[in-house]
Amino acid sequence: MADEPSNGELGRLIQALRGDIRDDMAGINARLDRMVSLDVYAVEKAGVAKDIAELAKAVEGLQALRAQDAERVTQTRRWLVASVIIPVLGIVLPLMMVMRGAGA
Repeated sequence: MADEPSNGELGRLIQALRGDIRDDMAGINARLDRMVSLDVYAVEKAGVAKDIAELAKAVEGLQALRAQDAERVTQTRRWLVASVIIPVLGIVLPLMMVMRGAGA
């Protein structure tokens, strides 16, 4: 009968077991407190998806503006060549030819 624990030893073992269980439950509760509920996660995920969609739309808008600016620059260059440079050359070249002919 010496192998069997006494009632006092059983009581201490049970108290120790309860303490271990209490500590384990406190650890679990601490981890659960740091977790986000599924509802909050779904709302946050939807918000992030919405933000990404808005950013994508803004980037597309900026790309369209950039394309318009590039087209505007091209049109300005064409106008400059057609309206300014060609007429100036049309005046300057004959004058240079006349001056060369007069100098010879």
